[in-house]
Amino acid sequence: MIASLGMYDRAETAGANDRLWALIRDALRSAGEAAPDALTRGEAAYWPAWQSPDLVFSQTCGFPYRARLHDHVTLIGAPDYGIADCPAGHYVSVYVVRHDDPRALADFDGASITYNDALSQSGWAAPQNHASALGLHFAAGLETGGHRASALAVAEGRADFAAIDALTWDFLTAFEPWTAGLRVLGQTAPATPALPYITAKGRDANVYFGATEAAIVALSAADRDLLRIRGLVRLPPAAYLCVPIPSPPAQIAHIK
Repeated sequence: MIASLGMYDRAETAGANDRLWALIRDALRSAGEAAPDALTRGEAAYWPAWQSPDLVFSQTCGFPYRARLHDHVTLIGAPDYGIADCPAGHYVSVYVVRHDDPRALADFDGASITYNDALSQSGWAAPQNHASALGLHFAAGLETGGHRASALAVAEGRADFAAIDALTWDFLTAFEPWTAGLRVLGQTAPATPALPYITAKGRDANVYFGATEAAIVALSAADRDLLRIRGLVRLPPAAYLCVPIPSPPAQIAHIK
């Protein structure tokens, strides 16, 4: 059995994530479902967990869900992180640049955006879809492997701008002083469903939704505040599947 909460797991939040999982685990067991004692961490918390038939609980990204996973997993729901100016259970990406960069977003038309992963909703798909809606073009720049690495590349002058998951940006600014050298240039449209909770295909989504919702309510106020979690929202698969899939980086790697 596998459970993981790797998407927003870092040293400062690990204990709260463990306590959240313990509450979900116990609620699932009370409902007659088997659940592992502890969370899986490291690389095994991501694709190996998401694709395993032994998956009990995890959080994935909306792009992997709609591109590869939706036929192979059960969607539980979307966490509500209380992101400003977003519907419940939705989020945005923020564009970050160095503080001394005076440009507006439109001035980056034709520029290369650094991104964490080609299958990232917040780092790749959302800014590409947003640029298209604005009549702009962002070429594929440096691929970093993570949002923190993308923001750091901008801060260190190795990249000009990046799109960062709003919740990740909140954690970065709270815990990493070097982010003071960056500023938020703008944000993507607030129409993207938040990173979904999933379980293996064939499991009862209602049971898992109920257990997760109850766990969030039972979590201490301090842990809810630390994780920025406000509740759980029922969203259908169609809410994720209707989001456009942009061209991959290799197809738009050059400035127009």
